Amino acid sequence: MIIVCSACGAKNRVPEEKLLEQPSCGQCHQGLIPLAPIELNEKNFSSFISSSDLPVFIDLWADWCGPCKMMAPHFQQVAKDYPHVVFAKINTEENPRLSAAFNVRSIPTLVLMNKTNEVARISGALRSSELKKWLDQHLNAS
Repeated sequence: MIIVCSACGAKNRVPEEKLLEQPSCGQCHQGLIPLAPIELNEKNFSSFISSSDLPVFIDLWADWCGPCKMMAPHFQQVAKDYPHVVFAKINTEENPRLSAAFNVRSIPTLVLMNKTNEVARISGALRSSELKKWLDQHLNAS
């Protein structure tokens, strides 16, 4: 399984059975499986998404958005419970091309990706239990 390091962008080959052992990047030695959301942007998005074998759950948000701010701690909390999923955040104001590419019409918008394929999406703020239920439903379906 290939896992892209969110700290340095290096591609790391990790046996699936080692994922729960908190593997480190061979290049920068940072943890490969972040238990908190990472920041994706127009510079690192394509290489990260296309190279990672783990599903990526993306929160498209903006700093001025009240529901986005309300959901942020729930998104961060749920990330700790899914070591086989990379949680990522994309600031739509700072990354307008990504926002346009995702055809974002309202925020927050949550998108589950498997490589470059969009698996599912939902708009609106969700609490931890709702995030888990939605994510479980779509992870089990793919």
